[in-house]
Amino acid sequence: MREATPGSAGPARSFGERLAHLSPARLAVATFVLVIMVVTALLCLPTARAGPGSPNVVDAIFTATSAVCVTGLTTVPTAEYWSGFGQVVIVAGMQVGGLGVMTLGSLLSLAASRRLGLRTKLLTASETGALRLGEVGVLVRAVAVISAVAELVLTAILAPRFIMAGEDPGAALWHGFFYGVSAFNNAGFTPTVEGLEAFASDWWVLAPIMTAVFVGSLGFPVILDLTRHWRHPSALNLHSKLTIAFCLALLGLSWVAFTAIEWNNPATLAAETTNATLLNTLFAGVMTRSGGFSTFAVTDQHPATTLLQDALMFVGGGSASTAGGIKVTTLAVMLLAIRAEARGDRDMEAFGRRLEPSVLRVAVTVAVASVMFVFTGALVLSLVSQAPLTRILFESISAFATCGLSTGLAASLPPVGKLTLAALMLTGRLGTMTIATSVAMTNRRRVIRLAEERPIVG
Repeated sequence: MREATPGSAGPARSFGERLAHLSPARLAVATFVLVIMVVTALLCLPTARAGPGSPNVVDAIFTATSAVCVTGLTTVPTAEYWSGFGQVVIVAGMQVGGLGVMTLGSLLSLAASRRLGLRTKLLTASETGALRLGEVGVLVRAVAVISAVAELVLTAILAPRFIMAGEDPGAALWHGFFYGVSAFNNAGFTPTVEGLEAFASDWWVLAPIMTAVFVGSLGFPVILDLTRHWRHPSALNLHSKLTIAFCLALLGLSWVAFTAIEWNNPATLAAETTNATLLNTLFAGVMTRSGGFSTFAVTDQHPATTLLQDALMFVGGGSASTAGGIKVTTLAVMLLAIRAEARGDRDMEAFGRRLEPSVLRVAVTVAVASVMFVFTGALVLSLVSQAPLTRILFESISAFATCGLSTGLAASLPPVGKLTLAALMLTGRLGTMTIATSVAMTNRRRVIRLAEERPIVG
């Protein structure tokens, strides 16, 4: 056996060895891209298409990215274009993307060895947002159990209603399961041609779906914290309190605003009963955060509603959740900083705790980087499409925030536009901080600090 001599480069490392030495951020990017490639390859098979011929490659790439990134944007109708096999592949992509590739890999590691290695814990912590390294194993088990239970419960609730609507039991069971996976993972894919518009006034269908979307958007660390301290809410950690408080506040504000704006809109809810109107606006408030389902066309709603949805989609849901956006905790930190500055306080405080100044730096970085990604995507789309800027901006934010609400622009875009939206979906799913870390060559640490000077701001 030949040994490498000192000073020599030594034998070339295998692909597996090189992959094992990647940083968690780079490995997360590489793994997500690999999963998207696998799903794309399966969707390119002739058996994945309902009609004759093989699926379009660009549409397959777009659909695979949308499924794995749990977005819900589509360039072709899911129910008509994809066969039963194709829809199964989409469901598998949503499940993997929702659980997180790192979490899924940890589940396999647990099943094989009953324990997690240090590197696996580090990778999973970067994916799930575990607050302490020792919690990773518990969090992974909680993710698997909660996801499975939630999706099966939704299937059991929705399937009987679909049977009552005239579907045969097999189709009703499949549609119930499809909606269950899509809702809890905030994916927004629909397995039927009419989607949820046929159930626009049906609490039986809409209530469990929006409940699953809301719970999924809180984030697994929050869900785990709630299961531990549901009897004593005051014992929740600061992250959970901020997430729950701001999610409920944004939901309440959006519900009131959507109701006021769309109440007399003849194209949407003017002809509906008060009960149906309140249900639809509440549903829209939940879905805008990252769910992606809709009971009326986005193009029919008031421009003010569209503008408000842009803002809500950009914020998104909770950290380490199936939702996208910059996350509510990012917004919370920036608002707390504004409050502290307005009051002249030295520290940012919330729920009896003081926030570290470095948290604000991360929040600002995430927000500004996200604006830059959305702006770049919208700029490219404006160059390849003749659509109005309002539709381009809405589609760009929806893709980056992995929301899935659409004006229908994605289907009419040329291949460059579709691939641009796919890149926005991948960026939004992984998170701006993961992308930034993955492209950084090294972690810069300086021993010497320069003299401090404060410029004029504002």
